[in-house]
Amino acid sequence: MPTIPAPHALTTEAAPGAIGPYSQGVVAHPFVHVSGQLPIDPATGEVDGTDAATQAARSLTNVAAVLAADGLTLDDVVKTTVLLTDIDDFADVNAVYASRFTGPVLPARSAFAVVALPRGAKVEIEVVAARRAD
Repeated sequence: MPTIPAPHALTTEAAPGAIGPYSQGVVAHPFVHVSGQLPIDPATGEVDGTDAATQAARSLTNVAAVLAADGLTLDDVVKTTVLLTDIDDFADVNAVYASRFTGPVLPARSAFAVVALPRGAKVEIEVVAARRAD
């Protein structure tokens, strides 16, 4: 039986640090779980933009940065969860999402409206990626 490496945390300064007791991402071979990424600009520590589309773009940029810390890209994502504070923003967020996920196999996705998100954000996105067999 093959040995599976122990899970380990992913960290990168190219995405905002965790604002609680969790990792930016965890590698659990062959999967990489990226914690929900708020639209925080890692250079300023502030929420990027006031509209949902701008915030979705920043959240996905942050997701991509965490994935890159383990050599993966958005093309490796197999599942996403999108949290919105206003479901009326769904179309705007969906347009940004569609511009970033373009592969022949799109990730499975869940989207939820929630009462509130940390830091007053309108969008949070988490993903699961899978390492491809060599």
